[in-house]
Amino acid sequence: MATVGLKCPECGSLDIVDDEHYSQPQLVCADCGAVVSEGLLTTTRSEETQGTDVRYSNSTEVDKKPCRNLINGIHRVRALCRILRLTFLMEETAETHFKQAYEHPNFIRVSLQKKEVLAGCCVLATCRQHSWPIAMGTICCLLEANPRLIGVVYQEMVKTLKIEAPPTSIINLLETHCQAYKLSPQHVHEELSESSKDLTKRAAVLLELAADAWLVTGRQPIPILTASIFLAWQSLKPTQTRLKYTLARFCQMAKVTKSSIAPKRVTELKEVLCKLGQELPWLRGDEVTPQTVIQMVDDILNHRLTLLRRALSSHEEALASESVLPPSLEDSIPGSHTNTTCLEGAVSSQTPGQTPKDPFVGEPDTVSVQQQGDVDLTCTVVMEGLPHTGPGTDSQHSQPSVPNSGKRSLFEPPSVRYAKIRRVLVPVVEVTGDEEISDSEIDSYIRTPQEIRDYVEAKEALASSDDEF
Repeated sequence: MATVGLKCPECGSLDIVDDEHYSQPQLVCADCGAVVSEGLLTTTRSEETQGTDVRYSNSTEVDKKPCRNLINGIHRVRALCRILRLTFLMEETAETHFKQAYEHPNFIRVSLQKKEVLAGCCVLATCRQHSWPIAMGTICCLLEANPRLIGVVYQEMVKTLKIEAPPTSIINLLETHCQAYKLSPQHVHEELSESSKDLTKRAAVLLELAADAWLVTGRQPIPILTASIFLAWQSLKPTQTRLKYTLARFCQMAKVTKSSIAPKRVTELKEVLCKLGQELPWLRGDEVTPQTVIQMVDDILNHRLTLLRRALSSHEEALASESVLPPSLEDSIPGSHTNTTCLEGAVSSQTPGQTPKDPFVGEPDTVSVQQQGDVDLTCTVVMEGLPHTGPGTDSQHSQPSVPNSGKRSLFEPPSVRYAKIRRVLVPVVEVTGDEEISDSEIDSYIRTPQEIRDYVEAKEALASSDDEF
């Protein structure tokens, strides 16, 4: 391009063009080739103030590539989504969660194992957001990871990304879990086969019964699901062939992984069925055992609510009968005659229209006791067959400890039924340096034969000096 107004100092030609062949622009005469002016290698001050700072990553031609662990994690998320048959929208949501969590400072300096588990946690959170029935145990089996590690990473991820992922109902998980059991005639013998629809229907009723008996609350869903399906399979056709099958053999036949906690859930569910089966009126007092209760599951589930009410009332009557002391035991309790006199005075002071209450059943009425100033609670109250100690009783013959509250009710949560073993704090011994050192401690410090000879000589010298004095 010709430049107007410039003249070549060598030949006087006005044909001056820009030469941008090199990095430094120049003005060159087109006729003789003389360089009229050269460009500046450095920028001026005005150009520096008007320019903007550019990051090094943006100035390079090659874009920054994601790291290898991030790429592997995205591939793992996609593989899990395809195995679980998630929709394309859910797959994109899981990838977004994984990228956000991977680049967060809380997950930058973590172990590689936690980064691998993070992919499964993002898929699990996405499934819970879209009400997709997938349990944490399924993710554990697919990743072959520790359930505790997945639980820790999942809680941290939800808290970091502020995701609202409500847990899936166990009833919604049942249908998906039943489809994993290969019990069709194509996989097992006809006598052992069962349709998935009938199995799900029976297992759902057993799950409702387990929920009423506090066997589901606060527990992992996979073991109770396995136990319900196993008992449902046995109870639909309670033949001798099916009753001989154990849980491990059943899981091996159905080609599923047996949980280590599932046998405990089977035992607990059988105990609940035995308590309800004992209330069936046509048994006439026959004992119901875990081996025979499977044949009564159909009748128990059909009359579940009625049997629950009868079992609870029978348990309350049994507790009330235990709280009443026999006459021979009343005479042996100190102050029993005083208790009877006090209680008779309390009953006689009632109005004629009132009906007297049984003083030995349950806890005493606090309102009537407060109105009667002559009644002594330490002498009159008898709870659960355990007399309260009065001021005149010997401290050595103190009353036994009150039983656990879970034993007073027929169905209670496991945390109430089984008392938690509290941690005993070991007192810390303060060492001042002035403590006496025993011979056994000195022997433990001696290591070489020379130390042993020196110790023996010092001990003999001390003994001889004691004899002289």
